[in-house]
Amino acid sequence: MASQWKDERPMAPHLQVWKWHPAMLSSILHRISAVISYAFLLKIAVALLIFKMSGKIPLEGLAFSPLGYLGFFIGFFGLIFMALAQLRHLIWDQGKYFEPGPNNMMSWLMIVAAVVLAAVSTYFVMGG
Repeated sequence: MASQWKDERPMAPHLQVWKWHPAMLSSILHRISAVISYAFLLKIAVALLIFKMSGKIPLEGLAFSPLGYLGFFIGFFGLIFMALAQLRHLIWDQGKYFEPGPNNMMSWLMIVAAVVLAAVSTYFVMGG
């Protein structure tokens, strides 16, 4: 198909026109956080089921290691960012903050808030 292309314009102009901006990053993070949230909730559900059946926390050594802390941070980030993204969509449903400036500011606030709240949540849940 590319060999038949006679137009001087590129076939995929969005690759040359679009530049990275915070709203694009938050949109991508929203999709990633959905996958993280489902995986995290499934992991917690299985761990609770095993705990209920055996009385032991599964992989306790791993869960309370630095890798476990990182896993909980990523899981909390996914859940919190997903919630903030849903609030952003609620605001957009009202027809507000579509302009690039406010939209980018809201995106940065979402990212920073999700990181801070995930760090605080991880600290308290994992026992400080």
